Amino acid sequence: MLKTLYDYGARKMALFGIGPIGCSPSELSQNSRDGKTCVQRINSANQIFNSRLKSLVKTLNNNLSNATLIYIDSYGIFQDIINSPSTYGFKVANAGCCGVGRNNGLITCLPLQIPCKNRNEYLFWDAYHPTEAGNAIIAKRAYSAQAASDAYPIDIHRLAQI
Repeated sequence: MLKTLYDYGARKMALFGIGPIGCSPSELSQNSRDGKTCVQRINSANQIFNSRLKSLVKTLNNNLSNATLIYIDSYGIFQDIINSPSTYGFKVANAGCCGVGRNNGLITCLPLQIPCKNRNEYLFWDAYHPTEAGNAIIAKRAYSAQAASDAYPIDIHRLAQI
């Protein structure tokens, strides 16, 4: 598919890695003993995928003339937020703002269910998805890398300047 986009004229592409799905309220509710410890077997698979995606970016940059692809380390950014939620203004990083069951992750937000009022304090909206506040942090760090590992080989801001 990336080659097809290139063949149609795309020359600048940002590829986002997979976040730590094993830390989602759904996985914490079903597969974490304490509801806080991320499910490592799932996250390990995500990290393998991300490693190969980053390698693909390097290969394609070397083989597609005039193309620049970048890799955004969504996993690392998200893990940073999970490890230090208060740094980013979150009070709850292991439960959804809306949902049912343990961690509000057993069943996702149902129609007519009233979500939490303080949604900016939650990293997750429901059993799987980040809140707008969570997505905004990931987007900001993708655009302008806060850490060298956020983007490879450059961030979106620098990509846009090429």
